[in-house]
Amino acid sequence: MIDLGVVAGEVSGDLLGAHFIAALRQNHPDLRAAGIAGPRMAEAGVRAIYPSEKLAVNGYVEVLSHLPELLWIRSRITRYFQRERPRVFVGIDAPDFNFTLEARLKQAGIPTVHFVSPSIWAWRPERIYRIRQAVSHMLVIFPFEAQIYHDAGIPVSYVGHPLADVIPLEPDSVTARTQLGLAPGPVIALLPGSRLSEVTRHARLMLEAAARIRRRHADAQFVLPAANEAAARLVRQAGQGLEVPLHLLAGQSHAALAACDVALVASGTATLEAALFKKPMVITYRVPALTARLMRKKALLPWIGLPNILARDFVVPERVQENATPDNLAHDALAWLDDAPRRAAVIETFRTLHLSLRQNASARIAEALESYLVEAP
Repeated sequence: MIDLGVVAGEVSGDLLGAHFIAALRQNHPDLRAAGIAGPRMAEAGVRAIYPSEKLAVNGYVEVLSHLPELLWIRSRITRYFQRERPRVFVGIDAPDFNFTLEARLKQAGIPTVHFVSPSIWAWRPERIYRIRQAVSHMLVIFPFEAQIYHDAGIPVSYVGHPLADVIPLEPDSVTARTQLGLAPGPVIALLPGSRLSEVTRHARLMLEAAARIRRRHADAQFVLPAANEAAARLVRQAGQGLEVPLHLLAGQSHAALAACDVALVASGTATLEAALFKKPMVITYRVPALTARLMRKKALLPWIGLPNILARDFVVPERVQENATPDNLAHDALAWLDDAPRRAAVIETFRTLHLSLRQNASARIAEALESYLVEAP
């Protein structure tokens, strides 16, 4: 028997999971945890039955080619948990994978907690009915989400966002630039995404935008944190033929964000990280045309980037699909560099956002899980 079953779907989920597992171990130093985990959770003591990268697939079209393997993994991990019977199962993000798994475990009498609500407030609101069948308790990271689950009769706790706890309110840009060996001048961070499919779609786009920015700012430097060596290889291939002074980093996304003046960021958790680092940004995203058409039909909000969704306004520009061009990204980045009052205003907006999300999330998650982990007398 294990104490905690867990499935984290990608790099961001692995990071989130590692934080709350560390908090759990303060009261449960001998915690036995296993499931689908990445390197950060493995370091926190989770036995990885399968690596998180197996689930790092997004979009309707992209999932189809990986579907047989995903179904096989889900079947195997379901049987594993049914046999081991953890005191509680925690699904971290990866809703399409986890909700089916959670429904089966809940039916088998295993309590299921889901951490990070899917964006039912942005698209596919019908998922609330599936969530009710699958989840014993939902942990949400944004304040407005709690009411949605309360109204649907699903036990819910607002825990805040773990990244808001670990990212400093006042990032030290000077130290970050020194550590990365950057010279004086504008620094632009390029974050094409953590999935290889995202890097393939966005790296060349961002590097071409960088080349255009450099025509206006010859002293501009660019930092790009690659999630792994496979991503770094894709970036190098994408940069062939372009003269861009690129600092290609092995990870170190937080150092890159701390150091930069402006960021070009693929939509996702990285946009929230950039906001927590108080950085003006340009949000972009590309998916295959069919995936885009299907998603647009289900969209409920005019924004895709988390900073804009939380602010309920276009506080930073979004360049998506056909509008995601090197010229547009370069234009928007240069507009930030040229407008100090606008930069100051968005920094204050992001500071207010940071304070609202800083709730000591890992401790709150550990508190929510405590009743499941304590043995009955």
